[in-house]
Amino acid sequence: MLQARMNALYRQNRESYSHQDLETFAEFKAGLNSGTIRAAEPDGEAQPQGWRVNAWVKRGILVGFRLGRSVDMSDAGSRFRFIDKSTYPPRDLSLDDSVRLVPGGSSLRDGCYLGRSVTCMPPMYVNVGAYVDDGTMVDSHALVGSCAQIGKNCHISAAAQIGGVLEPVGALPVIIEDDVLVGGNCGVYEGTIVKRSAVLGAGTVLTRSTPVYDVVSGAVLRAEGDDPLVIPERAVVVPGSRPIKSGRGAEMGLSLYAPVIVKYRDARTDARVELESLLR
Repeated sequence: MLQARMNALYRQNRESYSHQDLETFAEFKAGLNSGTIRAAEPDGEAQPQGWRVNAWVKRGILVGFRLGRSVDMSDAGSRFRFIDKSTYPPRDLSLDDSVRLVPGGSSLRDGCYLGRSVTCMPPMYVNVGAYVDDGTMVDSHALVGSCAQIGKNCHISAAAQIGGVLEPVGALPVIIEDDVLVGGNCGVYEGTIVKRSAVLGAGTVLTRSTPVYDVVSGAVLRAEGDDPLVIPERAVVVPGSRPIKSGRGAEMGLSLYAPVIVKYRDARTDARVELESLLR
């Protein structure tokens, strides 16, 4: 079983790796590229997040770094040099993949999955272990980090940063569910989950240590213990601030950054988001 073999390789010393182990890793990486192997996947029994992490997949990705050697990956005749692990070259695509990779400096690392009708606008980057589902657009200067999971028909807008989380291997990566709009210059990090059909306004930053204030329900959303920060379905989140109420900060009239859920998606919001489909 591939899972058992990858776990065994993870426990081995790199000095003992063989050519057969490289073949095992190649089989594993082919599963990442096809989407049959994922670092995390939906699980209705995993509450409150609804996702489970596949730690063995993360171990397998780390094995790839141990197995590889640094090689020159520069284009022939280019003045620019690129050095990376031999096990993680740029990913090849063909017309049969039905992915639009627009010319202009984008990069896909081998071991990532791109679904049908995904659009990649230059320059952007998708790292190893990431999963980008059907119909999603990854816009210019956007990053999809290692092991991040992006759902169907999402728009990852220009300069948005979707963090990954490769280590620790048991930690849930960043999850963006179906039909989410991530606005320009947003950052989603540290295993945050953005549930289906949510909208992140431009410049919104979400981390484990940043509470989110829901002015609709009056709740304050936080990451608690091992549970991640979870943005509810159809929530519309924008950057906000909250005043410091004591000490020198209060005396100086300072405020802290605070993401705010200002409403939940309605027909007007849906109409604005619908315009995104014209770009695909």
